[in-house]
Amino acid sequence: MREKIIKDILNSKDDFISEQELAKKLGISRSSIWKHMNALKEEGYNIEFVNRKGYKLIEDSKDLLTYQSISHRLETKVMGRKIVHFETIDSTNDYAKKVALQELEGTVIISEEQTKGKGRIGRQWYSKSKEGIWMSIILKPKIVPQKAPFITLIAGASIAKALNNLGIETTIKWPNDIIINNKKIAGILTELSAEIERINYIILGIGINVKTMEFSQEISEIATSLYKEGHKISRVDIVRNILEEFEKLYIKYINEDSKEEILNICRNYSAIIGKDVYLIKGEEKELIRCLDINQEGNLVVQTKDSIIKEIISGEVSIRGVKGYV
Repeated sequence: MREKIIKDILNSKDDFISEQELAKKLGISRSSIWKHMNALKEEGYNIEFVNRKGYKLIEDSKDLLTYQSISHRLETKVMGRKIVHFETIDSTNDYAKKVALQELEGTVIISEEQTKGKGRIGRQWYSKSKEGIWMSIILKPKIVPQKAPFITLIAGASIAKALNNLGIETTIKWPNDIIINNKKIAGILTELSAEIERINYIILGIGINVKTMEFSQEISEIATSLYKEGHKISRVDIVRNILEEFEKLYIKYINEDSKEEILNICRNYSAIIGKDVYLIKGEEKELIRCLDINQEGNLVVQTKDSIIKEIISGEVSIRGVKGYV
């Protein structure tokens, strides 16, 4: 019932919706409406009530990353049809791994805050309350495990496409960083549980800095946020766009082994193709030129000795010669 109430309030946009109208539409008493409204307030919704006008959702509540908010006008069949929302959690990826076998594909675990957010190679990801998007998607593709790494590219293409749809010019630093103005705005962490010939599940973790204005000294030179770059976009709109773009590309890949559109997005939005960068693995650092992304999603590079080779993401990192990219 509360989902229906929030849906009606969201549909009313910035107008008030009367208690009497809600009661009649939903077939419940006005006192029941009042009780549901109080319960919704406890869940974090900021709902205004004015005599003779009714109820209205205050603007900041429209940005809560709940199922009710995200599913409103979400045009997907699989991704995000179930959303588990937390106010705070240690790590959405860790929680998703615990419940993955019991949950349906496309289930999203999302939290307003993470206390132990993580990135690739064990790095910490700062995930302050209501300042970003911290979510994990549970995937169960019927493909061989060797094809799983390509899903990171699908995620990168989907995030870049979604943000560009919303008027935010972004690029992709292969394989899993989204860039604005040469700084990192988002990261992807893909974790796999598989046997020799089958995948049990994939957890696709996505972290996006949205409202953060201050970063710690150690990352201030490489990280930024949408708000800091002048893009005051709703977190709900971003999540909805990502889920829709991801579903389109993911289904094509899983069902048809279709890669071309994904690769074209990754190439067109690439932050590093045609540039000299450092390839870092452990303590080793090698200057290379990025040439292309091949059909397998690997980075094609040229060494200083003019040797052409492929780089598989794995445990390597890419850094720009003069900055992050």
